[in-house]
Amino acid sequence: MGTTLIILGALIFFAHLFAYWFSKLRIPDVLLLLMIGILIGPVFRWVTPEMLRSVAGVFASLTLLFVLFDSGVDMSLNSIRRTWRGFVQVTLFSFILSAIVVAVIAHQMGFEWSVSILLGSMMGGTAAAIVIPLIKQMKVSEYTRTVLTLESALSAVLSIVVSLSIIQGFEMGHFSISRLLFKVLTSVLMALMLGGLGGVVWSLLLDRVRRLPHPMFLTAAFLFIIYGLTETLGFSGAIASLAFGVVLGNTDSIANIVPLGFKRHPFHSLKPEEKSFYKEMLFIFKTYFFVYIGICIPFSNSTALLYGLIISLALYVMRFLLISVVGRPNSRIDRIVVSMMIPKGLASAVLASIPEQLNRTLGYTLIPGATMIKHVVYAVIFFSIIICSILVLATKKYTIAPPR
Repeated sequence: MGTTLIILGALIFFAHLFAYWFSKLRIPDVLLLLMIGILIGPVFRWVTPEMLRSVAGVFASLTLLFVLFDSGVDMSLNSIRRTWRGFVQVTLFSFILSAIVVAVIAHQMGFEWSVSILLGSMMGGTAAAIVIPLIKQMKVSEYTRTVLTLESALSAVLSIVVSLSIIQGFEMGHFSISRLLFKVLTSVLMALMLGGLGGVVWSLLLDRVRRLPHPMFLTAAFLFIIYGLTETLGFSGAIASLAFGVVLGNTDSIANIVPLGFKRHPFHSLKPEEKSFYKEMLFIFKTYFFVYIGICIPFSNSTALLYGLIISLALYVMRFLLISVVGRPNSRIDRIVVSMMIPKGLASAVLASIPEQLNRTLGYTLIPGATMIKHVVYAVIFFSIIICSILVLATKKYTIAPPR
């Protein structure tokens, strides 16, 4: 226990130090945290993924929850209104093309087409826990920042729903496109409704809640309930967290569109000190998340690493070509940033472990190559983060905001 606490404390200390270096030297702290995970995991074997398996799911969910909540609080409804066409266009084209590219490469690896398509769907989205912290440090327009934030949230939902539907198709012996589309739309719309309604309710109660002893963490507690309830009902807790944050960050706009009966009840937003507290919580969770990713990289499987590198490079080439064809955003710097921001993360990692767990539970091989699927996805996560960090570093003169 003593050693564990030393490691945890040292990680938080060095994470703040890396963040300081990031602002001064304009070097992505993501890369440094990932290297720490590799050192204490695969290199020195001080920590293994098996040691963290019992808490990994909860920890990963909390990281995603705080990332999307924080980005929602900082997002304006006007920005969403102006960018929704752009982010839908980028999200759908990028997801579909990414899934196709990965499926073709996976089939060349020897996977069956059904498994290849499953692998492609697992890696069709982007990682909000990586994209959002990076773009907050970059010289991009509000339009681009909103597009990338919304894409990272929606593409994760697409990846999860499509992948789980394909896995269900394996179990049932057939696959339904209409059922898949229904699940995607239902998951997004119901999550938006639950998160938005939760935000309105909490905004009305917030002033009274502040009169309770030690109220600082109560907003997070209510957010946990919204996230958990949404997930329990089978919808996207990530989208609900984003919607909850958007409502709390836009109470003035929300107050103008609610029914007149609510006008006598004032809407309250988060105070600056509360926002600062949740940003610090996000910083801590983000730190451990990147270190955990580094711990989980399968360096013992050279084949998975090779194909992970090939897939990652192919995905970045595809993204650059897509953004050059789509033509938005118009700024050259914005197009460069949008092209770089396709690292894989939490959703892909969680989905990659499901086939192996399912085969183990059933006692027979329902999805062939399940272990290789997991290793390849983890390798893609690793290389996509590395490539993204290198690209950010290589273009920092143009894309990263100067230190204040």
